[in-house]
Amino acid sequence: MNKVIRTICLFRKNITDQDYKTLDEISSVLEKNGFIVQTKRICLSKYNSKIDDNELLNKNILLGLGSLSLSELKEILGDFVISNNKNINLDLSKENITNEHIDILFKIIKEKPSNTFNFTYSFNTPDSSPYFPSAKYGLDGFSVGLQPTDLAEDCSSLEGWLEKVKAVWEELNLILKKFDGYLGIDSSIAPIFEEKGSLINFIKKIGGNFNDSVLTDIYTKITKFIKENNPKPIGLCGLMFPCLEDFELADEYEKGNFSIERNIFLSLHSGLGIDTYPIAVDQNKEKIIGILRLIQQLSNKYDKPLSVRFVSDGKAKIGEKTDFKNQYLKDIVVREV
Repeated sequence: MNKVIRTICLFRKNITDQDYKTLDEISSVLEKNGFIVQTKRICLSKYNSKIDDNELLNKNILLGLGSLSLSELKEILGDFVISNNKNINLDLSKENITNEHIDILFKIIKEKPSNTFNFTYSFNTPDSSPYFPSAKYGLDGFSVGLQPTDLAEDCSSLEGWLEKVKAVWEELNLILKKFDGYLGIDSSIAPIFEEKGSLINFIKKIGGNFNDSVLTDIYTKITKFIKENNPKPIGLCGLMFPCLEDFELADEYEKGNFSIERNIFLSLHSGLGIDTYPIAVDQNKEKIIGILRLIQQLSNKYDKPLSVRFVSDGKAKIGEKTDFKNQYLKDIVVREV
């Protein structure tokens, strides 16, 4: 089976040399048990502008600096914009959302558009998710997240895939509970690329086409399963619809089948929000304010973690093709939001 760990994430107040050893030890044990480990990460309890994120990048460790308020973010924005390996989220759960919050995004787009990939607006996100940039510190320990779409490669039914996923969770839990500080598994479905890594590829394989699937209960079945069958849940535990990371979902976007309205609809009953959704440099800001206010209201009304991550290459206007130069993002022709 394709047992892929998307991320092992340590949560710490400060980084020590022992943390590097801990990540390596966890990774080594998992690899000996047939898992593929894609990334190792550390998320700190607060933003630290003095930390050398490039040094961590050289060690193949991604850095998360948690959840910030608007006032906190304004103080460190200059440092974040020039960074290469810092991931943050702006907590809008209770904020009165104004132009000031949108100006943050457009400043990043203007000054370092690649960092839109490392920034998201967050709403009621739980502690200890290993997925960046939504991750935030709650207590010392570590959690893991998988890329479970790969397990669907040889499956011809939803039930067959989910049983494979459950078996891997149980195996993973048995391995990791021997480590001190094990917080749990974020059972979110995190797709990427195409074919076996794409959730949309699997949906089309078992159900025909993406358009038809939206008005079925297939996504709610997945969400129900991942919440009820995870042996040690932590973090988000939801269904991700990363518009440009799932390359076959990006194809649906280009066809006009994944509008922002459809994204919000799927997120409300099954998903975790708007993720790697393309935004043009000439996009009307008032529309973005409206979307953030709506997501905030939906998150609070249903007590549901949601986030909004727009990505830009800093050049593409409405109707133009992007050039992200990012292996994780598929280039598309940007539509107006």
